[in-house]
Amino acid sequence: MINNPFRLTMFIGVLLALLAATTGPAPASGRPNADWPTWQGDTYGTRHAAAEQKITAGNVGKLKLKWAFAYPKTGAPAKSQPAVVGGVVYFGGPDARFYAVDARTGATRWSFALPSGGVTQDGPAVAKGKVFFGDSSGFVYALDQRTGALKWSRDTETHPAGMHTSSPLYHDGKIYIGASSGENTGGADYPCCTFRGHIDALDAETGAQVWRFWTVPEPVQVGTWPSGAARWEPSGAGVWSSPVIDPKTNTLYVGTGQNYTGSAGDFDSLLALDARTGAVRWKEQVTDADTWRSLCNEPDAEGYCPGLEDGTNLDYDIGATPNLFTVGGRKLVGVGQKSGVYHTFDARTGDVVWRRQLGVPLPSGGISGLQWGGSYDGKRLYLASYFADPGTVFAVNPADGQVLWQTPNPADGCTTGGAAAFPDVCALAHAPAVTSSPGVVFEGSNDGKFRAYSATTGAVLWQYDTLREFAGVNGLTGFGSALSGSGGAVVSGGMVYVQSGYWPFYPSEHGNVLLAFGL
Repeated sequence: MINNPFRLTMFIGVLLALLAATTGPAPASGRPNADWPTWQGDTYGTRHAAAEQKITAGNVGKLKLKWAFAYPKTGAPAKSQPAVVGGVVYFGGPDARFYAVDARTGATRWSFALPSGGVTQDGPAVAKGKVFFGDSSGFVYALDQRTGALKWSRDTETHPAGMHTSSPLYHDGKIYIGASSGENTGGADYPCCTFRGHIDALDAETGAQVWRFWTVPEPVQVGTWPSGAARWEPSGAGVWSSPVIDPKTNTLYVGTGQNYTGSAGDFDSLLALDARTGAVRWKEQVTDADTWRSLCNEPDAEGYCPGLEDGTNLDYDIGATPNLFTVGGRKLVGVGQKSGVYHTFDARTGDVVWRRQLGVPLPSGGISGLQWGGSYDGKRLYLASYFADPGTVFAVNPADGQVLWQTPNPADGCTTGGAAAFPDVCALAHAPAVTSSPGVVFEGSNDGKFRAYSATTGAVLWQYDTLREFAGVNGLTGFGSALSGSGGAVVSGGMVYVQSGYWPFYPSEHGNVLLAFGL
C-alpha cells in the first residue's frame, strides 16, 4: 500500500501514462455517447462500441430479434451498413431508397428516393445535421438529418461505371469518400478499361470538390484485345474501402484495389494523405504486380487476362478499412488485404512494423483473405477471413500480430438451420467487417448465421439464423441470406443492427432484411 499522498499521485500518473502508451487513442474517440455515426465507428476506424454497457459477454446469449425491416425483391444486395444517431437508424436499401427509422421500433421516420436510380452500397455518415452517403451511380448525397430533405447531391463520376462502396467520413468540414467501379467485369467485346480510382474530399456544406487524388495515370489505348475491342492501360486501382483519419495529424489513410489493365499507379496500396490538401505523406504498395479482370476466371482467359502468364492475375485488393492504434507510444496503422495478410505500418513514416498471414490465399479471384475490415478494442485486433476453408475469426496482439485465439466458422454452419436446404449455396465464410463492444465480437457468415464471440476466448456465445422469413415492420415480408459484406454489425444503446442480404444469395421470393436485436 502507498500511504504517501505525493507518491500515490505520482504512481497513478505513471500508471495512466503507461495505459495510454499501450492502447493509444480511446476506441470511442470522437464518439462520447452510444451513437454509431459512421461506417468506421469513429475517425480511427476502430469499429468498437466502447460506450456499450447493456450488452455484455454474460448476457449476449439472451439477444432477441426486436424488429425486421424488409425490402422489396430487386436482385441487388443489402449492403448499406446503418448509422445510429439520436435514436434513429439511417441506411440505404437495395430498392433505390434511403431510410431513417426509429431505433427501438423500426417505424419509418422518413424515406428518400435516389434521383439517380442507383443503389446505396455504402454506409452513411451522420454529422452536422446531415446524412451523407454515396450510390452505385457515383453520386454523393447530403440529406437533412431530421426530415430527409435533399441538401445537395454531386455526381463525382465522369466514368459511367464509377460507383461508391467506400463509405463517407466526416472531418473538419469535409466529407472523404473513395470511388471504384465494376468496369473490369465487361466481356470480351468490351474496350477494357478506362476507369481511374480516386479519393475525394468534398465540402460538407455544398458538396463542392476540395481535392481529388487519382490512383492511376490517365489511360491510353495500347492496341486491341483478341476480339478487336480497344485495349486501354493503365486502369483500375479503385478505392473500395472507407478512409480513416488521425485528427491530431490530419492524415487520411485509405487502401486501393488492383489494376484492371497495365501495371502502373498506386494499386494494392495503403495511402497516407494530407487530409487538408490530398498531398501524399507516404504510400506503401503491398503487392508487386496485380492485374485482374473478371475474364481471368473464365476458361478461355488467354489473351484477355494480362496477368495470366506471369501469375499476377491476383485480385489482391486492399478492400478493408484501416485501423489506427498505438503500441508503446508509437502510432500504428494496420490494414487487411484480400491475400489474407494483415499489414501494420508506422503511421507517421509508413515503415513496416509487422505482417501476419491470416487467410489462405487463392491463386486468383481474391476471395479467401481479409475483405472489409477489422475491429480494435484497445487491447486486441479482431479480424475475419472469407473463403478460407473455413473462414475464421481471429484475435491478434496489436504489438506484433501474434494470434491470441482463432475460431473457425462452425463446421455445422451449412448443415443446420436454413442453410441445410441449400448445400450448393452455403459456404463457411465471413464477408462482413468485424465489430466489437466490451467483451464481445460480432461477425456474420455466408451460412446465414449471425454470431457473437467472447472477446477473450473466441468462444461462440450466441448465434441467430437469418435464413427464414421475417414479417417486416414496414409491411413487407423478407428473407435473409449471407450476412452482408461491405459493412458489418452496428452496436448502439443496447441494440445490434445488421443487414442480411449478400452474395451468395439464397433462393427466395422475398427481398432481404435489416435486423435489429436487443435484450
